Amino acid sequence: MSWDWLREALTTFFAVTMWPTGIYFLLANTAMLVLIVIAARHFSRYLRRSEHRGEDAMAGSPVSLGVSVIMPAYNEEAVIRTSVRSVLDLRYPDHEVIVVNDGSADATMQVLKDAYGLVLDDRDVPGRIPVRGTIRGIWRAPDGAVPLTVVDKENSGRSDSVNVGLDLASKDLVVMVDADSILEPDSLLSVSKPFADDPERVVATGGVVRIVNNSRVQGGRIVDVRMPKQTIARIQVVEYLRAFLLGRTAWSDLGALILISGAFGMFRRDVLIDVGGLDPDSIGEDFELVMRIQKWIKEGKRDLRVEFVAEPVSWTECPSTVKVLARQRRRWHRGLWEVLWGYRAMLLNPKYGKVGMVALPYYWLFELFAPLVEIAGIILVPLGLLLGVVDPAFAILLIVVSYVYGTLVTLAAVVVEESSFHRYERWSDLGATLWAVIAENFGYRQLTAIWRLQGWWAGLTNQKQVWGEMTRAGFSEEADEPTGTPAR
Repeated sequence: MSWDWLREALTTFFAVTMWPTGIYFLLANTAMLVLIVIAARHFSRYLRRSEHRGEDAMAGSPVSLGVSVIMPAYNEEAVIRTSVRSVLDLRYPDHEVIVVNDGSADATMQVLKDAYGLVLDDRDVPGRIPVRGTIRGIWRAPDGAVPLTVVDKENSGRSDSVNVGLDLASKDLVVMVDADSILEPDSLLSVSKPFADDPERVVATGGVVRIVNNSRVQGGRIVDVRMPKQTIARIQVVEYLRAFLLGRTAWSDLGALILISGAFGMFRRDVLIDVGGLDPDSIGEDFELVMRIQKWIKEGKRDLRVEFVAEPVSWTECPSTVKVLARQRRRWHRGLWEVLWGYRAMLLNPKYGKVGMVALPYYWLFELFAPLVEIAGIILVPLGLLLGVVDPAFAILLIVVSYVYGTLVTLAAVVVEESSFHRYERWSDLGATLWAVIAENFGYRQLTAIWRLQGWWAGLTNQKQVWGEMTRAGFSEEADEPTGTPAR
């Protein structure tokens, strides 16, 4: 039996798909490079104005907008004491901290009771936002020692926990932070600056998220920034720089920011209440919230803005094992798909301005479909070479535009970040960063593409989402007592 027909079919197939695949990777990497250039220009302007931002005046101003910091927590006993202390000690004239214990099965609640001597609070819950989890009790620090409220509730998920905190919040601005995060001392001052500069138009701001693994923490503060020890965590440092810092800075500059990390975002409380808070049924709740706000802005023809601020930093612990990282990336990509599909009517719709005409096409083409194209290339190119239907020279060209060009783009991101903010002081850390740029292409990138496809497929087939747990190593911190009530 002759197999000539199969060879001819494969030859036709590769002739049709190879060039579009190469063009896809060329466009994807070029688009990211353009975003990096836009971010670099923004950083240059930002740093030139850094001495005149007026944060010292804000820190002592009695008229600065108050901030409610909402921290949902589930099984965070390893880090909760340090995280809460870091937020309580932030340099800001008027802020409160609301920790929502989401039915933790560990000692999260007990750690907080012991650390701050919490007492029961009989305040009423306003009921401005519908919530699902039953509240077991509301606790506060005694005699106003520190502006801390702790809500103990049945487990109902992160989004519902944030909504509980939002319902209890009393300040004009609301910040959502993860319990595994540590904020830098001036974070609230920096991320709230756009609200102070343009209080009528700014409705939301996002801050930078960086990785804390292996850095030394003392008194709830990062005192020694270090690169993580594990290669898998080091590569995530590079990813965060490329996507969370430079990518979102560029989209903010373009007026088309549609994603603020749930680990560090600030919002006007009245706007959050108007749009109904977070969606408890959404897997990509932070993405969905910002999309809903942008839709609310555009459909109401409101002259309002969502901004990203490059300087305030939230340090968070990233997955250090393959198992936990795989679960995270499946969840992220499933959330990406569900939000993009849910707001598909905004895609290429001039009614939604740059969000509909620029940002959403980018996310559909270069974020959602990226793992599909990547895996297809990994499978088809070697197969085509084996069957002799792909020109080796073209295969090399495809590798150059997808991997070599992509590596150079990532390297450009690292150079821009290092020249602008210089977070890592040691030469060894810089060397580890450069090695991570290279190492990302050898196994890590391919695995994340597979995991992302699995998450997409789970969303397409409507499989039940199993969240799992993020195993915490805890922060490297010397023992220290919290501010306010002494530890017992």
